[in-house]
Amino acid sequence: MTTTYLRQAKMTDLPVIMKIIDEAKAYLKQQNVDQWQHGYPEQNDMAADVAAGVNYVMVRDGVIVGTASLLQGIDDNYKAIDQGTWLGAADATYTSIHRIAVAAGYRGQHLSETLITNLLTLSLQLGYADVRIDTHPENLGMQHVIKQNGFEYRGIIYMHEPKEPRYAYQLLLNA
Repeated sequence: MTTTYLRQAKMTDLPVIMKIIDEAKAYLKQQNVDQWQHGYPEQNDMAADVAAGVNYVMVRDGVIVGTASLLQGIDDNYKAIDQGTWLGAADATYTSIHRIAVAAGYRGQHLSETLITNLLTLSLQLGYADVRIDTHPENLGMQHVIKQNGFEYRGIIYMHEPKEPRYAYQLLLNA
């Protein structure tokens, strides 16, 4: 029997979280995807998420196998969108999924979908029916996972400096 669940990350989880992030960086590099190849996300980014209570880990049979951050409110990176529009009111609040990764030894088990499904449930529990996510235009694997979870492509947003284009997606849940 396999037990898989999501819980809020603790500072003691940070070494495992960073190992998963570093494995994801290496995997993206191996696929020639220029996402997460310039430092970000670094340990201080993840530590800030954990300290703010917005980072979650997915645990399978007692082992942390995935991580993601679920931001609440309004994400500055999502304020401007090109070649599309967000659904709903311009001042709507939402959750946004960021820094999502699954441990290298657990790839191919559809755990990214499970992680996102859990984050959707958590979004509703927190009072948000609007969920947003973005990924690099070359990250075809994550685009597939995002679409498999029911998200719709909404346009292009820009992350970090220099401004890097990202495909933006949105899902409106029935609350």
